[in-house]
Amino acid sequence: MLYDAADDPAALSTTELREAYETQIRTVVDDVGVEAAAAESGVDEAQVAALADGAVPEMHVEDAAALLALSDDYPDSEAIVLELRDHLLMGMTTGVLDVDTIASNVALDLSGQEVQQALEGRTSMTLEQLAAIHGYIAERNDR
Repeated sequence: MLYDAADDPAALSTTELREAYETQIRTVVDDVGVEAAAAESGVDEAQVAALADGAVPEMHVEDAAALLALSDDYPDSEAIVLELRDHLLMGMTTGVLDVDTIASNVALDLSGQEVQQALEGRTSMTLEQLAAIHGYIAERNDR
């Protein structure tokens, strides 16, 4: 479900955490095949092929969820996205974090408002952005 792709996200760099997401998604794509994954998920076939071959930091969370949802091991894509958002927001609550603190502590060119919009689903979030935000929240909760 993306947020559970790594056992200890706080211990990983943004790149390592993003790679854990990609590995989780790639497992599903490998099981169903690139063409079938693209056709069934609605994700661009070139992007699915790029994932099968390596890193896709610009893949959007919604596309990642659509690919994960192809497996019987995961719920539908909407449930994946909603559960991911809930997990991040609960982590913010536990870590007593606000969006401005996150924005100022992650290596993304996002304002607090843009972080909030991404977390709430009002704008699309990439896997790279998710990894930076998720990693920071996890790190703060490990303190």
